[in-house]
Parts: sequence; C-alpha cells; structure tokens
Amino acid sequence: MYEILVKKDLTPTITMMEVSAPRLAASAQPGQFLIVRTDENGERVPLTVCDYDKERGSVTIVTQKVGASSRKICALEQGESFQDVSGPLGRPSEFVGLSDEEIREKRFIFIAGGLGTAPVYPQAKYLYSRGAKVDIIVGAKSADMLILEEEMSKVCDHLYICTDDGSKGMKGLVTEKLAQLCEAGQKYDQAVSIGPMIMMKFVTMTAKKYDLPLVVSLNTLMVDGTGMCGACRVTVGGKVRFACVEGPEFDAYQVDFDEALRRQAMYKSQEVEADHKCRIRG
Repeated sequence: MYEILVKKDLTPTITMMEVSAPRLAASAQPGQFLIVRTDENGERVPLTVCDYDKERGSVTIVTQKVGASSRKICALEQGESFQDVSGPLGRPSEFVGLSDEEIREKRFIFIAGGLGTAPVYPQAKYLYSRGAKVDIIVGAKSADMLILEEEMSKVCDHLYICTDDGSKGMKGLVTEKLAQLCEAGQKYDQAVSIGPMIMMKFVTMTAKKYDLPLVVSLNTLMVDGTGMCGACRVTVGGKVRFACVEGPEFDAYQVDFDEALRRQAMYKSQEVEADHKCRIRG
C-alpha cells in the first residue's frame, strides 16, 4: 500500500498529495508519469509526476476533480493509502541527457496552462538546479485557479502570470505573453508547453512565428498508460505514435493537434455519465 503522507487542497477542485513510493522516487525523472489505483476495483489513472524526493522516498501528484475516478482520488485523506502506484512510466524529457555544461549554456521558457503547471514544475526545478536560465509563463482563468505559484517562483529567473480575467498578473492569454517576450527580443534555446490541448495548439502556432523550438506534452490523451488501449494514438510527423509509451513529449510542430483534440473528446459522454453516478452515490 502507498500511504498519503501529505494532502493539500490547492484550489476547491485541485488537490496535491505526497505519496510514499520509495522505488518510484528513486528512479523518477522529469517528464515521466505514474499510474495510481485507489482500490482493487479502481480505475488505473495516469498522472504526471509533479515532484519527487529520493531521500524521503516520496512522489507528489496533483489531481483535478473532473470525473468519477479523479473524485475518488481526491476523496482519499492523509494517512490513507492507494492500492497501487506504478511507475515511472514514459520517456524522460530530452534535456535529461544533457551535461551540466550544456544545460548551463541554454535558456528555456515553459508555457503552462491550468493543471499543466504541475508537470512543468519538476522540469523547471531540474534545469534551474543545474544552472540553466529558466523563464516560466503560467496561465489560469483567474487568480484563485493558480497553483504552485510560490514553488514556481523559486525555480526560475522570471515568472509571468496570465489570467483571463486580469485578477492577477497580465490580463490575457499565455500566447500573448510569449509573443510579447519574443517581440521584445528575448531569445530562448528551447520552449516547453504543457496544458490543455487547445492551448498547446495555439502556443505552437505562436512559437512558429518566431522559429522557437517547442516541445509539448500529450499526457492528457493517456488512459491506460501502457499503450494497450490505444486511446492515446496520435499522428506525429505523419506516423501513428502512442503518447504513453513513445512520449508523452513530442516536437510540437510534428503533432496533428486537430486529430488529438478529436481523440480527446471520444470518451466525453461516458465520463459525464460516470461522474454523474459518482456524485449521486456521494
């Protein structure tokens, strides 16, 4: 069993948990994900690793209540345990293979939206701790939907906040802030975007105008997490790829976002029905 060491509600719908998983923590790397199961009858739910502590033997996950399974996860309390926590899965971020010297010479910019802030955090933390120059743009609908703001501010040179309603930071979209920085002459060796699929599509369109190398994470497509269900199939560079075993990160300019958006909506009706039943049962 995998005990929940710490539980913290980041917003009314988003919960962060630190979970005891020594072997997973010992081998986890930025960009990877894990799979949790609340009980023996629970669904296998893939979640990006938000952080890991090798000495403490723990991993941190962030979950948003969007359906029946995520509500079951968020309902667990500190001191309770998951039936299973499996991982690390997926391929680590490409920059993990760079030497310290190579990393120190590079400048990165991360563009995060909503829950995508969680998987951006370990990547920025890893790079910043090894001497890279790191800027981060975080977007949310409003100030009360922002997560990990304090943590993010400690692992970058500049943190830019964007909210749809202007309640904090710049009023506008993350794409507008990215364009502003590029227009002002800021140069980056690599950009990484993680967030809603539609956001990543428009970040890609914006970054392309400035010839900015861009990687996106397709973790939101994953269902089974092992490649067996086929739900995360996506066309990348004209070839069918599986986000969970060949990703979740890909060259943004090779991704067929329109197909990915269609695939993401495939199980929407089933998710709504399951969530409705979950709410009724309490």
